[in-house]
Amino acid sequence: MDLLLILILVVVVIAVAAFFFMQRRKSDQIRSKFGPEYDRALQETGKPAKAEAALREREQRVSKFNIRPLAAGDRDRFTESWTRVQAEFVDDPQGAVTRADALLGELMSARGYPVTDFEQRSADLSVDHPQVVQNYRQAHDIALRHARGEAGTEDLRQAMIHFRSLFEELVHEGHEGHDGRGSSELDRDKRHV
Repeated sequence: MDLLLILILVVVVIAVAAFFFMQRRKSDQIRSKFGPEYDRALQETGKPAKAEAALREREQRVSKFNIRPLAAGDRDRFTESWTRVQAEFVDDPQGAVTRADALLGELMSARGYPVTDFEQRSADLSVDHPQVVQNYRQAHDIALRHARGEAGTEDLRQAMIHFRSLFEELVHEGHEGHDGRGSSELDRDKRHV
């Protein structure tokens, strides 16, 4: 009888350890996938389980979208539009930032993301673009601060750089030769804003 009880206890301990191991593994996977977005969700919810549940809900929501790469013609059209917006920055920084934000909305829509309010849009983007969505949020914040008279031209320049990182990732994602970050073009273009 004692041997059976010990055996049952060992099985229960192994099952509990396996459960916690799997939970830890799932947490590590979602933390790895979302990167800084995981930390943001944790800060908002206050508990890892709630943060992970919120991020899984985002994944489920986005999995229902028809996200697609751009056709070559659309990619060229968006790239030309972006080049014009960047060039306008010299004469009209605030207008260029506003147009960059609008162009990103058009690009997101063309890729299949629903373009709703900013918070939902950034949450949706965080599923596939957890690194650059932080830049998008910072650029949006700068634009809002500028509208209140709290941000200057240098801040607007920084907003354009942030917008560009998301633009590069969205316009090139799914195309041969894209590294998932748009890094080479982003580094080259930093000199132009």
